[in-house]
Amino acid sequence: MNSKIWLSSPHIGTNELNYVNEAFDTNWIAPLGPHVNAFEQALQEQTQTKHAAALTSGTSALHLALILLGVKTSDTVFCQSITFSASANPIAYQGAIPVFIDSEEDTWNMDPVLLRSALEEAKQNGKLPKAIIPVHLYGMPAKMDEILKIAKEYSVPVIEDAAEALGSSINNKPCGSFGEFGVLSFNGNKIITTSGGGALLSENAEMIEKARFLATQARDSAPHYQHSHIGYNYRMSNVLAGIGRGQLEVLNDRVAARRNNFERYKQYFSKHNNAGFNIQFQEEPDGYHSNRWLTCILVDPINNKGITREIIRLEFETENIEARPLWKPMHQQPVFASSKSFLNGVSDKLFENGLCLPSGSNLTEEEFERIFDCLDKIFAKYN
Repeated sequence: MNSKIWLSSPHIGTNELNYVNEAFDTNWIAPLGPHVNAFEQALQEQTQTKHAAALTSGTSALHLALILLGVKTSDTVFCQSITFSASANPIAYQGAIPVFIDSEEDTWNMDPVLLRSALEEAKQNGKLPKAIIPVHLYGMPAKMDEILKIAKEYSVPVIEDAAEALGSSINNKPCGSFGEFGVLSFNGNKIITTSGGGALLSENAEMIEKARFLATQARDSAPHYQHSHIGYNYRMSNVLAGIGRGQLEVLNDRVAARRNNFERYKQYFSKHNNAGFNIQFQEEPDGYHSNRWLTCILVDPINNKGITREIIRLEFETENIEARPLWKPMHQQPVFASSKSFLNGVSDKLFENGLCLPSGSNLTEEEFERIFDCLDKIFAKYN
């Protein structure tokens, strides 16, 4: 069988190992340390934010952001519906109630029109949400200017889930720097990785200091172990931060490679679209810059002679090529079946027709040829 072509595999360079070796040589094999400090400083510079806390995951960053905003049992939090479950799960950790907001068609992200409707209804009911969580889906920035303007009108803070969007921007302002908090993920499949890890970003120094306190088991300043608050084991290790430092140094190269992947796919599909098919992409609005973490397509069988996203995915599977449907919207998930949602049908359609293609920054020419050969067979069968 052919070797596996992964959807988005880690892409490690040379400096990562140098930093890890330095951690071993200096015996900093523990949570915290000089690599953590340096990684946080580099993240601040990359995202143009004043403060950053390196953590164990993007999920832990979201959880801490909710805690810092005072989210408690029975509070509501508005969350984008089409996203990975990690965007919504921390709401449940706090015993709060998620309310899901559907997408708009331009960026596939939180619809500002629906958001305003949801906020107005909440205001009329006397219970505004404690936070709003938009997501930059697959690296495509959400309509942050509109979302922030609406959120400000109702005095609701925004937690910006930029887990998939490091290196993306709107009018040169980096994703992760728009909200009261920004959240990053360095999971193994992200554009850069620390194996497992994440970060919380903010302009508010006091909030980030509180996040660091809570993330290190909320240990009070005392010679003995004393705790006045419930804490969490959420701080990143010095070893993983060393990997992150090396990865961050090549972020621009990784973004360029992913954007090149997108252009290659777009050029490939153009020949079939010119032959009567209609494969669609997640396009950038003016002023938007996506890191193109994953290249995603929409395959409507009505406009593609009966080809569906599942036909492509299953054919890829037979050739040992990994592809995945778009995120299943949270309002369709069994665990959130009872949650209130504001829907317009966009995310349902995206899930029905959307497919994420292999998009790693380390894809080889041979792998692209395998992918395109597989696709050629499908199109030939339906032409």
